[in-house]
Amino acid sequence: MALKHKPVRREEPLPDADVHSEGFRQTREARRSALVEDYVELIADLIEDGNEARQVDIAARLGVAQPTVAKMLTRLCADGLVSRKPYRGVFLTDSGRKVAEESRIRHQTVEAFLRSLGVSAETARIDAEGIEHHVSAETLEAFRKAMIAPR
Repeated sequence: MALKHKPVRREEPLPDADVHSEGFRQTREARRSALVEDYVELIADLIEDGNEARQVDIAARLGVAQPTVAKMLTRLCADGLVSRKPYRGVFLTDSGRKVAEESRIRHQTVEAFLRSLGVSAETARIDAEGIEHHVSAETLEAFRKAMIAPR
């Protein structure tokens, strides 16, 4: 039996169209950059774990097919974020390392904040994977301040 819910009414009027569209623009941009950030962050993690970042390992960890990884690696090379060597792994350029580090810091901040709210470690890790790409610098700073504020 489906429960019927009363529609929730907006408490405030809609914002100006330009202001309103900015939120949607930022969301679209976050979606476009999320995949790139996920790849370079994973490549950095694989390298730091003492391994080469190989296409097969990237595919396994992201749960995608190797041709999908090959296509993205071509894009990342064109964007100057990674380099590849025949019969070797994938390597981050200086720009790629910077993107990976920024993404990792956002991820760690979001994950720590969720954990501070009582979210389980596993759920916080998974949720942070999505949130990290959409959170603003202002919100990240608020998360940091909330975590150090006395309770």
